[in-house]
Amino acid sequence: MNRVAKRCLMVKINFRIDPRFVPQVDRVMLSSVIKRALADEGLEGKSEVSVVITDDEEIQRLNATYRGVNRPTDVLAFPLKQSTADFVEPPDGVLHLGDVVVSFPRAAEQAADYGHSLDRELSYLAVHGLLHLLGYDHEEGQEQAQMRAKEETSLRDLPR
Repeated sequence: MNRVAKRCLMVKINFRIDPRFVPQVDRVMLSSVIKRALADEGLEGKSEVSVVITDDEEIQRLNATYRGVNRPTDVLAFPLKQSTADFVEPPDGVLHLGDVVVSFPRAAEQAADYGHSLDRELSYLAVHGLLHLLGYDHEEGQEQAQMRAKEETSLRDLPR
């Protein structure tokens, strides 16, 4: 019997959470959702991503510095590569995807506005940022629909 070994997905997630928000952030759930999103994309091997949960002031500073938009936002993504076509295995064998930065206050506000849990909103924003790291965008209608479908697939097991 000829067996082909499939490479499994191993993901290292580096969390940096503002101490004020640590008790309200479920790292296990966020890790699970991020790993599911990467698996849904067909990534194999070793990957690494950083997730930062911060306040409005810090995300506004980052938004102004890197995007020229001097206001807070809900999520920012800082990819280490410009497209998935650029993803090549680095010498350490780990695919370093980049950083996802989430505003905790925005997530809490949006969860209340949309009528769902804070856990769901934090998960949604983390996956949204992760998809940006993987090269997805939502500027055009078709791109937006594709990205939204991928987000919902990754969140499929979370309670509303």
